Amino acid sequence: MSGPRAAARLTNLLSRPRALATRATGLHARVLRATRGRLGSRNPIAPRQRVLALTTRGRKSDEHRSTAVGYLEDGDRIVLVASNAGLDRPPAWWLNLREHPEAEVALHGERRTVRAREASDEERERLWPRVLEQFEGFDSYERYTRREIPLLVLEQR
Repeated sequence: MSGPRAAARLTNLLSRPRALATRATGLHARVLRATRGRLGSRNPIAPRQRVLALTTRGRKSDEHRSTAVGYLEDGDRIVLVASNAGLDRPPAWWLNLREHPEAEVALHGERRTVRAREASDEERERLWPRVLEQFEGFDSYERYTRREIPLLVLEQR
């Protein structure tokens, strides 16, 4: 199994115990915010992929939840991949954004208020190759799941 494929399989397997994955990404988000992005701003499994802290409002709890998420910059917009490591269930942060599209990101040492939306088909076609440049494992994730993996566009408010 090649490097990107092995990394994709590893993250897929590690994401299955949901409690572990939630704690790990929450801790990662706290480190990002506390250090203003000086620590933890790269994905340790896919070093070309940068990571930000995303804070959403819980769709059930109404509490603010933070998680570390890989991202791609597209001009002044931020693109997220709602892969959940190729699991069949979508990531909780995406479900939260569908219900409450307003969120906050900690990026480049500053916090920004953003509004999320799903990328159009044309945007997805243009952005997907750039996503794969950062982490080829996203291609494997698409094979692991029955759902289409959405791309989310965050626009500054």
